[in-house]
Amino acid sequence: MEGIKSMLACYQAWRKRPAVRLAITLAAVLASALVQCYAIQVFVRQAGIISGGFTGLAMLAERVGELEGVNVPLQVLLLAFNIPVALLCCKGISVRFTVVSLVQVALTSFFLQVCSFTPIFADEFLNVIFGGVVMGASVVVALRGNASTGGTDFIALFVSNKTGRSIWSYVFMGNAVMYCVYGAIFGWKYAGYSIIFQFISTRMISAFHHRYDLVTLQVTTAKGPEVVEAYIAHFLHGISCVEAVGGYSKKKMYLLNTVISSYEVNDAVHVMQGADPHAIINILKTEQFVGKFYRAPLE
Repeated sequence: MEGIKSMLACYQAWRKRPAVRLAITLAAVLASALVQCYAIQVFVRQAGIISGGFTGLAMLAERVGELEGVNVPLQVLLLAFNIPVALLCCKGISVRFTVVSLVQVALTSFFLQVCSFTPIFADEFLNVIFGGVVMGASVVVALRGNASTGGTDFIALFVSNKTGRSIWSYVFMGNAVMYCVYGAIFGWKYAGYSIIFQFISTRMISAFHHRYDLVTLQVTTAKGPEVVEAYIAHFLHGISCVEAVGGYSKKKMYLLNTVISSYEVNDAVHVMQGADPHAIINILKTEQFVGKFYRAPLE
């Protein structure tokens, strides 16, 4: 057990090094940009639809420009739309987060210019379904790497960081308005396909990115003070400790209760089990939390 605790401590210390964090973020940004480029070229354009967010807005502007005889490349429009929003949201998120997210946008623009992926499906609906999954995956990779794909991600994370609430549903509604404009110009079938595409993409993000979800840990342990000390040494969250008696064993026990962010659960469980390998930990989803709650800032 001591060996496992030592390895965990070394791993956590290694992950906290600035150079390591930056390397992980840049790797996630690179992968996200490449996957996003792949989704656009293989699925989105093949289905005749547009993506959501500022990427979709750039695609809409590109296609409208083509109708008017004005050819503005998608990669140029991506940068033109994202940079002003990044500057506005910068202070509410973080300079580092904004910069690496803009790097993601720049890399996506670059890959769109130099890469040429071959479409897989001829069927429009298959392209819509798989495109939504792959595009959502590109966003999740960026978010898990502590970056984003820019545009509405900046706005959504800015609001979430301020309020602790997810607004991806509102982002979807904003995209729906854009799709209506697209449908009125290029055909309602493609607008409908675009909405289905974005719904799938949004569900992918909600399913795999849980930074702002909260969970409650209910712990039963015979080593209450030891578990509490280990917990507060690693986390900036409050924890309550109540003395109790085991219904079966009739021995003195402790009941601990704390609320943490979902991405902290695994680390919290390891810390508590390190202090008491026999601790019973019940993990519950927290629907609503009223009061002050510490959230680690975006780095």
